[in-house]
Amino acid sequence: MTGRRRVLLLGSTGSIGTQTLDVIAANRDRFEVVGLAAGRNRALLDQQAERFGVTAIAEGAEAAEALVRDVEADVVLNGITGAAGLGPTIAALEGPATLALANKESLIIGAPVVKPLMAPGRVVPVDSEHSAIAQCLASGTAAEVRRLVLTASGGAFRGRSRASLQHVTPAEALAHPTWDMGLMVTTNTATLVNKGLEVIEAHLLFDVPFDAIEVVVHAQSVIHSMVEFTDGATIAQASPPDMRLPISLGLDWPHRVPGVGAPIDWTSAHTWTFEPLDEDAFPAVGLAKQVGRAGGTRPAVFNAANEQAVHAFHAGRLAFLDIVPLVEAVLATVPEPSGAPDRGGLLEADRAAREAADAVIAAR
Repeated sequence: MTGRRRVLLLGSTGSIGTQTLDVIAANRDRFEVVGLAAGRNRALLDQQAERFGVTAIAEGAEAAEALVRDVEADVVLNGITGAAGLGPTIAALEGPATLALANKESLIIGAPVVKPLMAPGRVVPVDSEHSAIAQCLASGTAAEVRRLVLTASGGAFRGRSRASLQHVTPAEALAHPTWDMGLMVTTNTATLVNKGLEVIEAHLLFDVPFDAIEVVVHAQSVIHSMVEFTDGATIAQASPPDMRLPISLGLDWPHRVPGVGAPIDWTSAHTWTFEPLDEDAFPAVGLAKQVGRAGGTRPAVFNAANEQAVHAFHAGRLAFLDIVPLVEAVLATVPEPSGAPDRGGLLEADRAAREAADAVIAAR
């Protein structure tokens, strides 16, 4: 393709969105912003539109979906947080653009609808872990892959026992040692729900069975994930923690954008550690694997119940250690409908899960 790649950016005022615009601003000869969508930060959205000369803007998930259908783009980067990203993801896949996916929830909860739309090469992951896996997979064929190894920072409570987490506060949960993220993602990193969601996402993106997807705790967040091959070789992608690297690959896959991130300084000494996941203290990954295997609306229920639980935790209505058990309770409460769910069925499962979660929280 000649000329600049036309980028439609969803979630432009969030962490992924603002870093995406940093990448584009530094590479205006390579990328052009043709549309911006955000949630409630209209002031920043207007500033971004003026800075990049964009007239096509939208507020809210429904308006973002309409924007995807109305604006011609080469790549749609979906950086919306949570279930609200489902409609825009579907709209992007129903059009001709490449989907750079930072909104993992839309794939996870929408898999019965989204997966059939995913033609080869149409979806490029922006999560650092899945971007790393995509890069490592270039080292062999699908038949040569033994397993995927997702690295986890461990979040704010890495190394803590379950008993020591009984009275942790929202402020402590948000004190991530490496990444600067929003309330939901940072809390999900502390519970490791985020890693559970990423396991499901990896299964859906790369068609690797759940039994062949492992999680290892790597506090330094330099190895972003690994692929182990059948001959015993493990290929890892390493770089300093900086989301601009996977974002740039999402914008122009499989091409690399020179200078987008700083390389590792090999003139200095480094120590990288890898620890097994403590599934007693952090049971979310195991629960997510069960949910992923079940499929249907279970991932939608898992995600929706967790979002309500996180909000309740930050409102002082739920203890940190009650987040994952509440999700498990809602999974047992909300029934699985008969037949393959359509978009309406998935959204209904999302609504029912939130209602059930709120009822459990209110009864405490």
